[in-house]
Amino acid sequence: MKLIQNMNWIYWAGWSWFRGVAKASFNYEVVGKERLIEEGGALVVCNHVSFLDPPLVGIAHDNGVYFLARKTLFKGFCAWLYPRWNSIPIDQENPDMSSLKKTIKILKSGERVVMFPEGERSWDGQMLEAKAGVGLIVSKAKVPVLPVRLFGAHEALPRGAAFWKIQQVTLVVGEPIEFTEEELKAKGRDAYQAIADKVMSEIAAIELPEVR
Repeated sequence: MKLIQNMNWIYWAGWSWFRGVAKASFNYEVVGKERLIEEGGALVVCNHVSFLDPPLVGIAHDNGVYFLARKTLFKGFCAWLYPRWNSIPIDQENPDMSSLKKTIKILKSGERVVMFPEGERSWDGQMLEAKAGVGLIVSKAKVPVLPVRLFGAHEALPRGAAFWKIQQVTLVVGEPIEFTEEELKAKGRDAYQAIADKVMSEIAAIELPEVR
């Protein structure tokens, strides 16, 4: 078995278990897997429709990735588990720069970080507006930004549901988003929001291929 980078045994155990569940329950498929960035810093951006989204994006990668997760999830046993699953706590109620700076540092160190620009799960499966924070990270980290889109995750486990159901789930990998030098140099909330809007637009443009 080849060496899997950036996976402690707890991450690997969760990755292996959920990959098996995804295959069995969701007939999980990755379209465009060859476009995934497995080495070097990259920000992987995805739509957010289900609690299943982070592992569904994570298991597409053969090496470990990092995730941004709500600070409120880091309680009890999860306070011990989530850091071992490479999760970075984000305070959505009182956002500060510490988590963003940590994320940028991880990206610049050559790791992949999975981020959901909307900041919360959609109730109806439709995409929400991106938060400006993703624009700030893109501007400061200056690493490739890879859009991916999940299809079927909302139907498998919508927000508010207690249990998942059998449902085809497909992750489609897009092409890296290109930003101009002017876009990346611009500063201020409006500039960061413009980058965030472009990110969401690129995610929305990804289509589910027709059944072959």
